[in-house]
Amino acid sequence: MPSIRTTALTLAVTATIGIAATPAAEATPRPPTCRGEGVDPSALIRYSTDTVIDAPLATIWRLQTDVKRWPTWQPPVLTADRLDPGPLHKGSRFRWTTPAPATPTTPATTLTITSTVRQLHNHHCILWSGPATGEGLHIDEGVHLWTFKKVRNGIHVHTEETWTGAQVESDIPTATKALGTGLEAWLRDLKRAAEG
Repeated sequence: MPSIRTTALTLAVTATIGIAATPAAEATPRPPTCRGEGVDPSALIRYSTDTVIDAPLATIWRLQTDVKRWPTWQPPVLTADRLDPGPLHKGSRFRWTTPAPATPTTPATTLTITSTVRQLHNHHCILWSGPATGEGLHIDEGVHLWTFKKVRNGIHVHTEETWTGAQVESDIPTATKALGTGLEAWLRDLKRAAEG
């Protein structure tokens, strides 16, 4: 029998990320992946969101994969540098920084994130992962998935991310809220830049 704390924590996380409970009899859709790989299925901190962007897929893809130019259209990205040459590909690495606001358990800081592309399917999906570290804050691993699909009104963009690490897992609702706020802002910025 689950403890009251575990049940309360599960409800808090579910409420924070907006997942509705579904009966076991309903078919569970397969989670999104990029070439068969997705976010960490066992991570306690996760968030996903979607939008439709009325712009050519090539424009959206270029914005998303031209890492060095992220600061030109994403105000929360302070710096972004490629750690290897050429177009983004499986195995590419990049380092970027973004502010993290203070929470009840961590100070305001600037996170330095070193990401490695784990999978990439040109104009379809990209998956990267890596640690994030700032003064007083550490995420052992963030795993970030993006998928892009043509639909009648434009391009359906899906993104989801998971975080693992003892520090962020010590306050799952706060970490999940921070993750969600960041992903929602990223999608809004991508849509604004692409639709220009």
